[in-house]
Amino acid sequence: MKVIGLTGGIGSGKSTVAKMFAKFGAPIYIADDEAKKLMNEDVGVKKQIIDLLGLNSYTEEGLNRSFIADKVFNNKELLEKLNAIVHPAVAAHFTKWKNDQKSVYVIKEAAILFENGGYKQCDYTVLVTAPEKTRIDRVLKRDNTTKSAVIARLNNQWKDSEKIPLADYVVINTNLEETWLQIEKIHNKLTL
Repeated sequence: MKVIGLTGGIGSGKSTVAKMFAKFGAPIYIADDEAKKLMNEDVGVKKQIIDLLGLNSYTEEGLNRSFIADKVFNNKELLEKLNAIVHPAVAAHFTKWKNDQKSVYVIKEAAILFENGGYKQCDYTVLVTAPEKTRIDRVLKRDNTTKSAVIARLNNQWKDSEKIPLADYVVINTNLEETWLQIEKIHNKLTL
């Protein structure tokens, strides 16, 4: 079974592209969603996060995402330490999930697939891109946030120019019909 890494910066449209692959029957693993579940439910992960960032990392409802975001998104060292806790847990969870699937390929959608070296565990990678202004506009419409917060998150991610050389396929996601045609071509190549 092939593992296809799907990635792209914030607002690029990774989730939209993942849904397109799902229409072809590909099982989709959303690494960010699974990471949040593990951060909320895995006792060992929770303890390490509290040790790193403090008791305010959790509220009675669970993970205190805004507190954690405020701590790590402008502190690369803390972000790297948090990632060193979460990413190995997600990788182990993904392996178990993948082994339960029955398909030609699975999609592993991860925001920082290249940055954390996760692409090395993939047979192929798909990078979703869009102009920065489009990405910012999408995030402002989607999230309750500010332009400066979106730009801060963009600045913590690699630029597309750094990712493109590592990608097997690049999807330009500015027009849904054109994006669909790009995904259909990739799907056809993956199932040969």
